[in-house]
Amino acid sequence: MGGPAGGPGVDPDSTAQVITQSHSSAPRPRGTGARDEAELRDYRAAFAVARSAMALLSPEGDVLAANPALATLLGAAPERLAAVGAGALLGLAGDPHARAAFHDVLTGRRDRLRCTRRIPRQDGAALLAEVTLSRTGATPLLLTVEDIGERDALREQLRHLRMHDPVTRLPNRALFFERLTDACDSAPGHGTGRIGLCYLDLDGFKAVNDTLGHRVGDELLAAVARRLLACAEPGGHLVARLGGDEFALLVRDSTGTGQATALAESVLTALQQPFDVAGQRLAVSASIGVVEREAPGSSATGLMQAADTTLYWAKADGKARWTLFDPERNEHRMTRQALSRTLRQAVERGEFVLDYQPLVALDTGELRGVEALVRWEHPHFGRLAPNRFIGLAEEDGSIVQLGRWVLAQSCRQARAWQMAHPASPLTVSVNVAVRQMWDSDLVADVAAILAETGLPPRLLQLELTESAVMGSAGRPLQALHALHEMGVRIAIDDFGTGYSNLAYMSRLPVSALKLDGSFVQGFRSAEHPNPADETIVEALVDLAHRLGLTVTAECVENAEQAERLRRIGCDTGQGWHYSRPVGPDVISGLLL
Repeated sequence: MGGPAGGPGVDPDSTAQVITQSHSSAPRPRGTGARDEAELRDYRAAFAVARSAMALLSPEGDVLAANPALATLLGAAPERLAAVGAGALLGLAGDPHARAAFHDVLTGRRDRLRCTRRIPRQDGAALLAEVTLSRTGATPLLLTVEDIGERDALREQLRHLRMHDPVTRLPNRALFFERLTDACDSAPGHGTGRIGLCYLDLDGFKAVNDTLGHRVGDELLAAVARRLLACAEPGGHLVARLGGDEFALLVRDSTGTGQATALAESVLTALQQPFDVAGQRLAVSASIGVVEREAPGSSATGLMQAADTTLYWAKADGKARWTLFDPERNEHRMTRQALSRTLRQAVERGEFVLDYQPLVALDTGELRGVEALVRWEHPHFGRLAPNRFIGLAEEDGSIVQLGRWVLAQSCRQARAWQMAHPASPLTVSVNVAVRQMWDSDLVADVAAILAETGLPPRLLQLELTESAVMGSAGRPLQALHALHEMGVRIAIDDFGTGYSNLAYMSRLPVSALKLDGSFVQGFRSAEHPNPADETIVEALVDLAHRLGLTVTAECVENAEQAERLRRIGCDTGQGWHYSRPVGPDVISGLLL
């Protein structure tokens, strides 16, 4: 029976005979017989003890010899594999393509075949194996079989660990994006062709981590995950943790926005009940951004960007709510971002222009001054009013650069009017932002511009809002006094909407008040007066005059308003009743 070299159940002599036959066709040089016999014994021993599962096949595809590793792999005795057809051994009967490729190697049309097959075992099970058939010479052929089932199982296990969150056991961001991308790509011609997405963020979760620690925070996240799974289970929706306290729910084959918003509503309801975590009763809510749209033409990145934007809206709208993506609102946001990105360069490129709105004496109708109003001649969006970009400029700090340009251009134009009409000097009013008071040397800028343009300081009026000057201390207060001493007039714009602290303002170097237009709204007609507005304006004007200040009424729209404001004692008026903001040439025409 089998010896050590052949392994149990293998006849080493028969194996040697097969191997000898495979070499008999080659001419043997004289004196090499002993060496060849030694090589054959080594080959036979290696074949028998090899860990790789191997067999030698005849040109007809029958097994001439099989090593113990192959017998063990297939769960059969080695001697039972001898003379078995390799086609039956490998289960080729039901696979014409693999059978044809196998036959090509047997007949010498190709030298090698490598494929992955599911091979039947003797116990009825099957194994996934990589099969290689190669020609070693004339005969026999060498068949090797490698079990790759364990390798694939390990690979799948590693993939599962890599694609799932260790805290909640939910799919992670990588797997979610993979499924989302697949949902977008496979949607055409499949199901409803629509896709829904709920992107949520827990409100106030950071406070839990900061006060109770990350262990409690992780337990809370796991508890939230379980409730999300309960919400998603009836519809078979995917739930994932994207990181931190962010989760997402994917609705494939969405039936419409109602399905996605109903899912979001169920999540909010599920999270309303307190969580008992680590001996603590914790309350948590969520803000949810909901996106629902046709999948064709959508991308995973685009959907997540829309969901992230909508989640931000839900937070801004008050949290603990869901918000549905609104294309019009998003377009406004995109426009705002586009303007913000190009604001600084627009100043350098000279894309801004100034219009001027007259300030008219209410008693005589005489033109007393103008307010400079900046406009942005945007190359793509056209002419933009200040409310479209001033807030952005204040946020990113470019208001300092823009404000300096507006100041210089206004003073230059006012000087030109003064020189052309010395008998009718106009005061030019320029708005100053809060950040200009803090982030720039306003006093130095004004002094330099006045010196450069030659404009007398008395013809420049700087308008600041109440919030910018009330409670001023330190640098802003010093700047106001320095500007006043320079001869520049200081006016409080939109007066009556902020602190309205006249007692405090008496200690500021202020020359004028501009009443907010909301007070003038009650003066629209004599038939329907608003007694309260008239009483307030009359009191403000009287107090301002007692403090030595002049008063300008903004937003004067008709003659009735102008007349009643004149009777109350307002000094000047500004609004469409007199003129809309116009170019400098129109103002020059009014001075003739």
